[in-house]
Amino acid sequence: MPDKHLSSQFDSELNSVSARVMELGGIVESQIRQAIYALSHFSVEAADQVEELEKRVNSMEVEIDYELSTIIARRQPTARDLRLLIAFSKAIANLERMGDEATRMARMVKSIIESGAARSLPSSELGVAADLASGLLRKALDAFARLDTKTALDILKEDDLIDKEFDGFVRKLITYMMEDPRKISASLDLLFLAKAIERIGDHSKNVAELIIYLVKGKDVRHTALDEIESAVG
Repeated sequence: MPDKHLSSQFDSELNSVSARVMELGGIVESQIRQAIYALSHFSVEAADQVEELEKRVNSMEVEIDYELSTIIARRQPTARDLRLLIAFSKAIANLERMGDEATRMARMVKSIIESGAARSLPSSELGVAADLASGLLRKALDAFARLDTKTALDILKEDDLIDKEFDGFVRKLITYMMEDPRKISASLDLLFLAKAIERIGDHSKNVAELIIYLVKGKDVRHTALDEIESAVG
């Protein structure tokens, strides 16, 4: 009976941490949506909201990390449960970094607005990549909650689309700067903003790889896609 009681407590703690991870993911998703809105509307107010949310994201990361450390120290979990706790830790690290990228986007938007070049830059070209990145995070959170390896595999494939959008945008931006060197400074802000979008996709991909690791027990980082497909089955 005591063992069953301890097991129930441990399950409750795991569920609590899982819920907190999902809550953190929701806040980061809101950050990214606001950052995309700030970009598409050149809104200082939306950019400010993104920066304000960063404080909450950073605070939650520290709190969840502490919870995980406490559980590991107190429960001394078995290998399978330890794998889950490590996955939680890596997931929140990736979410926090996505929040950092959203904040970077917000700061770049404000810098572009201050330059006075906002309306003349090809910022609308980033719309597809931004929507893809936001969608990948949503899929990653859903897949993590359900430990859905099929969706995780889809995320790995879709991240390539963001990379292609980024590469195409860089080529267009270089041409734009060559045509009007006066816009180089503001264009560089836009380039850093595009890179932040691309990095959000990368972090969503990292979460997808964690899901496969959790379910299949196989570390698929730096692994060819066809090998990952075989591992997922």
